[in-house]
Amino acid sequence: MGNLYNLLSQDSRFNGALKACMNCGICTAICPAAEFFDYDPRRICDTVQRKDENAIEELMRSEVIWACGQCLSCKARCPRGNAPGEIILILRKYAQQLGYFNEHIKEQQRRMAAVQGNNILQTGYCVHPDLVTPEMHPEQGPIWEWYVENIIDIAPKLGANYHGEGPGALREIHQKNLEEIRKIYEVTGGMDLHHLLLED
Repeated sequence: MGNLYNLLSQDSRFNGALKACMNCGICTAICPAAEFFDYDPRRICDTVQRKDENAIEELMRSEVIWACGQCLSCKARCPRGNAPGEIILILRKYAQQLGYFNEHIKEQQRRMAAVQGNNILQTGYCVHPDLVTPEMHPEQGPIWEWYVENIIDIAPKLGANYHGEGPGALREIHQKNLEEIRKIYEVTGGMDLHHLLLED
């Protein structure tokens, strides 16, 4: 394959995310995913930092890097300012580009791109109640159906600015802002990944 470490280190987030990991394990101790999955952000940082090509490739081909929920508790607690969650994002990016992820993960990411990726581009939100219809998502149950039917009255009581002008959750995102989001997708390579996942 070539030098995966060099590839990872070309990402603009890399130097800020992995400055000087000393393997203290605080990231793993604070990590919610580590509590429930066979997932250890400390080991991931160590693997990348050692520059072992085979170990990095194995990591990128595994399901381990997909357990992270991106809460970035690791970044908030690291005594040296490392961000294992951002290293995970970089690993995921190149795993996708190089076709290293397995079919289970690929299908999961395809669904995410088709739903959340399209939602962001369409509304500016990952999840918007207008797109989580009771017909399409019966698993949300009768309370969600009631909420959707009464959202205009209920949303303001919960502090939301449903389709309103100005600040607040669920506010209307103007077209110029949606175009800016699309440009961010394009400049960062997100649009390429989005298309890559959806074209298969």
